Amino acid sequence: MPSRALEHIRICDFTGQLAGAGSTKWMAAFGAEVIRIEDPVMRGTWDVLRMMPPFVDERRGPDMGGGFNNHNVEKLGVTLNLRTDKGKEILAEIVRRSDAVCENFAYGVMERWGFGYERLKQLRPDIVYVSNCGFGHSGPYHEYKTWGPIVQAMSGLTFTSGLPEQAPAGWGYSYMDHTGAYYMAIVHRARTGEGQWVDMACTEAGLTLNGPALLDYTVNGRPMRREGQPHSNRNLWPPMAPHGIYPARGEDRWLAVACRSDAEWSALAAEIGSEAAADPGWSRLADRLARQDELDDLVSQWTRGLDDFETYARLQKVGVPAAPVRRPQERVDQDPDTQAWGLWPEVEHSKMGRVRVDGLPVHLSETDWEIRRGGPCVGEHTEQVLTELLGMSGDEIAGLREEGVV
Repeated sequence: MPSRALEHIRICDFTGQLAGAGSTKWMAAFGAEVIRIEDPVMRGTWDVLRMMPPFVDERRGPDMGGGFNNHNVEKLGVTLNLRTDKGKEILAEIVRRSDAVCENFAYGVMERWGFGYERLKQLRPDIVYVSNCGFGHSGPYHEYKTWGPIVQAMSGLTFTSGLPEQAPAGWGYSYMDHTGAYYMAIVHRARTGEGQWVDMACTEAGLTLNGPALLDYTVNGRPMRREGQPHSNRNLWPPMAPHGIYPARGEDRWLAVACRSDAEWSALAAEIGSEAAADPGWSRLADRLARQDELDDLVSQWTRGLDDFETYARLQKVGVPAAPVRRPQERVDQDPDTQAWGLWPEVEHSKMGRVRVDGLPVHLSETDWEIRRGGPCVGEHTEQVLTELLGMSGDEIAGLREEGVV
């Protein structure tokens, strides 16, 4: 079997919740040894996801949070009381044996603990230190704390999504909590042998996703939000009409339809089969764009009485782009493509048993990811790491437990 892509990497991991933990999850899936540090004094509150649903059954507690398990598969869990000198000494030894330190605390937390970048460099000169907070560690906003919706609003993403005459709709509750994780990486040291501090600001990562809107304003002077804009269901470039989400038969059932050309509209009109759809006034794109509200009403009247899956298959057969708006169960459990891709692997969790988690939306032909082990229970691998990595004896570890260090 080929070696795993990142099996030579060890990460001392302080990340939590979504933005940070999602990043080190990727690293662990590709073979990195990720040692997740938590505080035994703060059982269950170190990472809020430990206590939050979904749950597999009636059991509750810091080891039963489904979201925590999902974001921490393949990681080792260690508890260290960093309020104690011995706890800090142990952390220092773990850092010396690690290639990277990752965290997504608010500004200043690592410094207050005595483990800012300068200290980390003393422990290991080539360490890669990756921090991920809302505004980074410099600039006038660096002390502000954020959550996904705040990041999205501050970066401009929220402003780009909505319907006319209504408040901005945003990109989902914690879009940037997830997306921010994808920007955390270790590349520089592999190329140069040198470590560095990767100071990542989630708001700036979100700002980079606004490229077309920023370019349009810079070059053409057009703001994203203007009369009649934005309309998130319509497509401005290239212009298409109809282009939207239309009601289907049943409660909260919807169908996406897009016509990229006059020929595709002609095919759609033939399927609708009504006198209104056959009106030659709809035949030209410019005319359809000028009367999109009317056009949407026409299409909606037709789709409202039809099954979404049957209609999408019918439209695709005649060359009209269409798709049902799938519910989670339909996409996860009933879509053969998802199953063939292997996007929902099962892991073995020490207390939950066999549970399904998110996989990664990419495959490598030679060094693919692997997710088999569930997220760690609180302190589950403390003894293993202290013994195998630091060479401590069982008696030493027992003494540390009595002192409240681990």
